[in-house]
Amino acid sequence: MSTTILFTIISLSAIGAGAAIILYFVAQKFKVYEDPRIDQVEEALPAANCGGCGYPGCRGFAEALVKADDISDLYCPVGGNETMATVAKILGKEVEAKEPLVAVVRCSGSPEHRKQVNEYDGASSCAISSALYAGETNCQYGCLGLGDCVDVCDFDAIYMDEETGLPVVIDDNCTACGACVKACPNDIIELRKKNKKDRKIYVSCVNQDKGGIARKACKVACIGCGKCVKICPFDAITMENFLAYIDPNKCKLCRKCVTECPTGAILEINFPPRKVKEEKKDASKEKKTEVSDKKENDSSTQNK
Repeated sequence: MSTTILFTIISLSAIGAGAAIILYFVAQKFKVYEDPRIDQVEEALPAANCGGCGYPGCRGFAEALVKADDISDLYCPVGGNETMATVAKILGKEVEAKEPLVAVVRCSGSPEHRKQVNEYDGASSCAISSALYAGETNCQYGCLGLGDCVDVCDFDAIYMDEETGLPVVIDDNCTACGACVKACPNDIIELRKKNKKDRKIYVSCVNQDKGGIARKACKVACIGCGKCVKICPFDAITMENFLAYIDPNKCKLCRKCVTECPTGAILEINFPPRKVKEEKKDASKEKKTEVSDKKENDSSTQNK
């Protein structure tokens, strides 16, 4: 009996040793070499795994950076220029600094501007709501107000305003990862250039209906009148499908289009208060006074 057990143990040990040897040579044969720089680059990345770079995670982005001959088209929005400079140093490559971006909500359709005409009773999701119907107002293009953009933000950079029912971006927290942009089914959120002092001018509307229909649905909708296009000295505004769009790369923040817009669809953010109107009013008053004085003088001269 002991001989049988001993023989069994020896046989199993021999089979195990043989299998281990075979597996070793198979593993060596099919071994995949991994560049050690991938780990170094991954450590330099912010580990947000947000997908803003276009890859499913920081590991995938690190692999793409190492394999790419030119990394100028690859960018980590969360880490920004500082992180990309570190990555470039690790890889011995050059990378140009890019202008920071920030998310912008292109809808001003609060309850005071667009009336609710029906009530949605379903899952609290913009994606589901948009698939079922056009929304609770007559504007089928605006914000649905169910907060999908808030749910996907990993940086607490966006929240729903209880009074307006619209999402609000906290610029200081926004990393321009683009998650909210992808989550919005109506495409009202856009990544735009972050200017000095975080100043912005943009058309806060995506309604593509004709002027009368758009204005009936929302008081601050773009009606496609084209006044902003005509007054812009930098050709930064285009008109398509009855909707104006301001190119952030061409816009020089002159603000002429803001005062020209008859519905207030163009917003100016983080600018100092305007003083031009008051000066114009004072100038017009002085001119009227001069004219009236001149008329009085003329009439008195004629009477003499």
